[in-house]
Amino acid sequence: MVRKAKGEALKTKERLLDAAEAVFRERGVTRTSLAEVATAAGMTRGAVYWHFKDKADLFHAMCDRATMPLDAVFERAGDSELDDPMATLRELSVGALQSLAADPRAQRVFEIIFHKTERVGELAGTEQSCADARQQCLATIESIIRRCTEVGQLPADTDAALATRGLHALMVGIMHDWVLEPGAFDLHAAAPVLIDLYLAGLRVHAPRRRARAMPKVRPKIVLA
Repeated sequence: MVRKAKGEALKTKERLLDAAEAVFRERGVTRTSLAEVATAAGMTRGAVYWHFKDKADLFHAMCDRATMPLDAVFERAGDSELDDPMATLRELSVGALQSLAADPRAQRVFEIIFHKTERVGELAGTEQSCADARQQCLATIESIIRRCTEVGQLPADTDAALATRGLHALMVGIMHDWVLEPGAFDLHAAAPVLIDLYLAGLRVHAPRRRARAMPKVRPKIVLA
């Protein structure tokens, strides 16, 4: 009986999360009430509060249930051999775009997070979690690019931080645009082309760290 009760509770929670995805995507998170989520799930508002403390808790649970493309793929970087870091960077970057193209739930949640959420009021706390995830992703990319300089695939004085920002901006920008208009192009097929375009430019014209300005030395005046 206990197992059955837990199973029913899990099904109820999943129905609420499914409803939240649908209503948040249609109306936006800020404009949606928990009563509307309950109605969409065919339940009472009390059922929502049984499983979730408030709207922010429901929003976080919805995000956690989905597999975000950048988070999922770059978590694999720690398990990758970096004898060929440029190939690893390409594989992970292409994989992130293609995983989004293949995962309808990730597409819906990605659209909600970036296009249907105002991080104010009760959702203000989500800004920090998003910032933490972004910094983790940037740190992973930068570590791989630094490894590229160590093995000679990029110049030793490559500005790894700037190169990282460029690749991250490209990928996030592609994802933002594509979820708004998925029919515009085949993301799965285009992913290798788009990533190769950036990496080719990085190989030829890698951003360089600025040399530290040398202190000016005043000429000595020797009096006869």
